[in-house]
Amino acid sequence: QVQFVESGGGLVQPGGSLRLSCAASGFTMDYYAIGWFRQAPGKEREGVSCISSSDGITYYTDSVKGRFTISRDNAKNTVYLQMNSLKPEDSAVYYCAAGLYGSSPTNYDSWGRGTQVIVAS
Repeated sequence: QVQFVESGGGLVQPGGSLRLSCAASGFTMDYYAIGWFRQAPGKEREGVSCISSSDGITYYTDSVKGRFTISRDNAKNTVYLQMNSLKPEDSAVYYCAAGLYGSSPTNYDSWGRGTQVIVAS
């Protein structure tokens, strides 16, 4: 059974940092691109970042470039999203997903349940 467990979310002040983790079980991440998405109340799910399966090519949406870093540890079957200089507009539920490289949610067909990130003073 394919399962993702996201962790690392929480409440943080503006300017702070969080590291999200996405641990997979039931399959090997190595062969899949992994994406991080977020969805704020009343908004569509947005592609934040993704990393390719084999050569580590990464994508970041413009609003997080220079602040967020995606990485993967295939030995641990885990992908991370390091988030620095957080802003209130980063507040959302963050999801990880496995699929084909790209920023569109339609590229991905296995999803975690999400972890809440709240950036507030």
